[in-house]
Amino acid sequence: MPIIKPMLAKPGLLPDEQDKCSFEIKWDGIRALFYLEQNNYKLLSRNLKDITGQYPELHTLAKEAGSSYTDLILDGEIVAFDSSGLPSFSRLQHRMGLTQAQTIREMMAKVPAHYMIFDILLLNGHSLLHKTYSERRALLESLRLDGAHWQTPGYKTGDGREILAASRKLGLEGIIAKRLDSSYQPGKRSGAWLKIKNQHRQELLICGWVPGQGTRAGTIGALLIGYYDVLPQIAAARGVPQQLLYAGKAGTGFTLDFLAILSQRLELIKRQTNPFAQDPAVKNAHFVEPVLIGEFEFTEWTPNHTLRHPSFKGLREDKDPRQVIRED
Repeated sequence: MPIIKPMLAKPGLLPDEQDKCSFEIKWDGIRALFYLEQNNYKLLSRNLKDITGQYPELHTLAKEAGSSYTDLILDGEIVAFDSSGLPSFSRLQHRMGLTQAQTIREMMAKVPAHYMIFDILLLNGHSLLHKTYSERRALLESLRLDGAHWQTPGYKTGDGREILAASRKLGLEGIIAKRLDSSYQPGKRSGAWLKIKNQHRQELLICGWVPGQGTRAGTIGALLIGYYDVLPQIAAARGVPQQLLYAGKAGTGFTLDFLAILSQRLELIKRQTNPFAQDPAVKNAHFVEPVLIGEFEFTEWTPNHTLRHPSFKGLREDKDPRQVIRED
């Protein structure tokens, strides 16, 4: 069975030709492709990491789908819902990266995971990548994949302003616009899919930290965050290395329990030298290898190319750190 890299969405605004697009909720979770072959299944993250064991809730999906189809590849998002029934990336953090079976079982009861299925890439030996989005969605909906921990959420065609306004009213991250005539382009960010956000939010690299004061004394006060100037393939084509740029300090959005866990992880990747292309001139800075990715919400980019009022939302483990660049 082919391994397929997920198609990606570009950040942007509502498209001009909205009648040629579908509009869906942007789920605040982690991307996952579901592979089923001869009753065996696996779940791969955006960076093709096997996360099957972390989400046993989907075992029943494999069992039910396996009774009807010989092989199947689905695309979707794993999410966790808060007490209001809204997707919460912070809540999903409790399920990410777990390896011990007993711990996973305990967390399943506390933070159940749900798989929101929005695309189908292969069915019974037939690739669907060349089909249009409309054709793939029609086929996906005909499978009626809805269960206790998975569902095929609806979408709207035509005027995206209505669903964007509704997502903003609910406090959701935003929506995704997808051209109805677009094929599935593995690993590409072609612009056929656009993500329209209600808040400024993006992934950034954790490159260091500064000590806290007051109630945060003895632990992390703020993280030093950054991003690469260009994608690695562009840097290679130019014959120059990527440059790691400083994006400022983020000191909110953490719980004390999480800071204790994060401190342990940063201790394992500490380094003596500044990883940034230029010295950020931050007093009492402790630097680390730029391999951990965090998601941050902020109000705007400043003229100095740093974030204003960044707030930490959670760690991401489904992306290559070298792919973290600024989203305009």
